[in-house]
Amino acid sequence: MASKHAAVLISSVILVIISAAVFSQVLPELFVTSDRCMACHNGLFTSRGEDISIGSNWRSSLMAHSSRDPYWQASVRRETLVHPSASAAIQHECAGCHMPMSRFTAKATGGQGQVFAHLPVGMTQSPNSGLAGEGVSCSMCHQIEKDGLGTKESFTAGFVVDTKTLLGQRRVYGPYEIDAGRKSLMRSAGLFEPNRGEHIQTSELCATCHTLYTHALDDQGNVVGELPEQVPYLEWKHSAYYEALNCQTCHMPVVAGQAAISNVVGIQREQVSRHVFRGGNFFMPRILNLHRGDLGVTALAQELETTGRETREHLETSAAKVNIEDLEVEAGTLTAKISISNRAGHKLPSAYPSRRAWVHLTVRDRRGAVVFESGKLNTDGSIAGNDNDTAPNRYEPHYERITRPDEVQIYEGILAAPGDEVTTVLLSAVRYIKDNRILPRGFDKASADEDIAVQGQAFTDETFVGGSDTIVYEIDLQGAAGPFEIEAELWYQPIAYRWAQNLKEQDAAEIDRFVSYYDQLSDLSGIVLGADKVIR
Repeated sequence: MASKHAAVLISSVILVIISAAVFSQVLPELFVTSDRCMACHNGLFTSRGEDISIGSNWRSSLMAHSSRDPYWQASVRRETLVHPSASAAIQHECAGCHMPMSRFTAKATGGQGQVFAHLPVGMTQSPNSGLAGEGVSCSMCHQIEKDGLGTKESFTAGFVVDTKTLLGQRRVYGPYEIDAGRKSLMRSAGLFEPNRGEHIQTSELCATCHTLYTHALDDQGNVVGELPEQVPYLEWKHSAYYEALNCQTCHMPVVAGQAAISNVVGIQREQVSRHVFRGGNFFMPRILNLHRGDLGVTALAQELETTGRETREHLETSAAKVNIEDLEVEAGTLTAKISISNRAGHKLPSAYPSRRAWVHLTVRDRRGAVVFESGKLNTDGSIAGNDNDTAPNRYEPHYERITRPDEVQIYEGILAAPGDEVTTVLLSAVRYIKDNRILPRGFDKASADEDIAVQGQAFTDETFVGGSDTIVYEIDLQGAAGPFEIEAELWYQPIAYRWAQNLKEQDAAEIDRFVSYYDQLSDLSGIVLGADKVIR
């Protein structure tokens, strides 16, 4: 009897070993952490001494911090609390772009991606937590195949990655031809074989995670609609920038002249892309730096400070232009046209719908006293006169003409649930009830697809066109004496006051933590994208 049991046990062990071997052949290790790449792709400088290190540039970017982002963590937690029956599915979908390597691995083995099992970053021992903490890392983007790019199937983390080739033979893609010697070296050091893949420099690659559709759920977790949550790629395709400039042009600007991409037997290359991934969120690097211990931040403090500063500088100099036109003062009334031009290749603002821009217009009399002011940013991050910041079920309409201080021109996307209730819960939203985000140049609102359409009163505004908007201000000077100083500013927030405050509707540690971060820095939550001043 004992020998029989022993035989069964041995057979079981052999079966496990065989199964493991078969499994390893079916699904090899797919990703590695960035330390494999850092050794050779750091310590890079231009001839003028500018640090263009791929590793440290990435390490301080929001791509690297996608899983550490406390606003994202709080938002996912809120969605799961509002829709508890869909918690696992919500985490699986949200991990697709913020924890893509761990989620892709889980999905490839028939499982689901997780979020909270991997938090706090760097402090959990769950499977694939190391990959989850890396956010959007080197071996993620550079392994994406060209198959299906640009199609709807590729959106919402629908990228294709080889799941068959063994580590050590797996391909990664870059913009350059690589000789046999350097291929061999990288296979040895980084466990991947570098190959030229032109698709790595296309907007379609970025679109896999920056074109997101979410599915609205009812109280029972049933799907009741689909929302184009963020679609800057589709906005770009409908603009004059399509086939002229791509995402990488602005978000990964090239180094002037020649530069090496490796500090080990590297050679000088042309058009080297900086891995800074500069975008629209100047606010988050400051939060990450201040709370680096809580959030498991590994980027150096000075690196994050540089990222935040360069992001602000880019937004302040390259995003928009403001002009005061046709200014008249007559019979106690000041009339001015304010022209706002969008210099980005997509809507302004674009991407996640918590972002908003607005016009702050101030008129001062000869003594400097304020005669009129619309759009002042309060220290708590709210906008004076904005209905949505005062009451969550209301919002400012799009204006063609403004005559009162409590009328504010805000460029934003306002989400609506099935009953047209205003909401900031993504998985409760089925459409945009207002979308007057400033259009990119060449955007024809009449022919735009529903997923990128102008919504609300901006659609019939003849001065709201591709590339710009014009608002007329008609101001009662209330007997004040001139000359008058008129200043128009376009302000911007990546996380609007209402989106932060609505998180408080649910109670959770991630939510409480982020709201405390936001409230601590709310007076720094906005910046000016463009301004003009005239004295008349």
